[in-house]
Amino acid sequence: MTPATMTSQIPVLPKNETGRRVLLKLSGEAFGGGQVGVDPEVVSRIAGEIAEGVAAGVECAIVVGGGNFFRGAELSQRGMDRRRADYMGMLGTVMNCLALQDFLEQKGVSTRVQTAISMGQVAEPYLPLRAVRHLEKGRVVIFGAGAGMPYFSTDTVAVQRALEIGCHEVLMAKNGVDGVYTADPRTDPDATKLDHITYSEALVQGLKVVDATAFSLCMDNAQPMMVFGLDTPGSITRAMRGDRIGTAVTGD
Repeated sequence: MTPATMTSQIPVLPKNETGRRVLLKLSGEAFGGGQVGVDPEVVSRIAGEIAEGVAAGVECAIVVGGGNFFRGAELSQRGMDRRRADYMGMLGTVMNCLALQDFLEQKGVSTRVQTAISMGQVAEPYLPLRAVRHLEKGRVVIFGAGAGMPYFSTDTVAVQRALEIGCHEVLMAKNGVDGVYTADPRTDPDATKLDHITYSEALVQGLKVVDATAFSLCMDNAQPMMVFGLDTPGSITRAMRGDRIGTAVTGD
């Protein structure tokens, strides 16, 4: 089999031409409401906003972090083996996925959880073509267990999944900040919010949008991203619909 033949057999997943398909990245810390574990009121609110976006015809896939349970990098800094710590973090993301699935189902949204680590009793394995079919049928797909490998952040997984299933935009929902600023607004009172920035400009200015690997994936593949605040009620629905509420990050 020639390289050309091998390439031709790789399925190309086109962007949905009849509607809007997004990848929503949610931080695990949001699910805990600042505490360890899951805050049902917070997750219920998030699920309600996602449900409104789905009702408007938006196809939505989701990646959830696990920081309300475990953060692998932080555990490794305290002496735990980094690989084992990262796997613990992946399992934390699955718990968040199941919680979100439950609240979405309560609101009448058909949902599927796919995980990068096999756990057949609670979730499907991650299969991009199956995920696309679920989205086309109006279901929300929640991706758990990160990349299934250590050393990869959920930011990176969010971008990778978005590229593989043909999302129009990656929506990065942030805690405590409503977009990309010229500096950290929590420490610099002169920091200014940016409505739009290119990946090249962010790189030159040293602005931390997402982690370096996720940033590179977006920049290399011209994947549009919007960074917005999770704290404002209704922000998820508006972002899903395409309202410019945070900072748009695009290619040159």
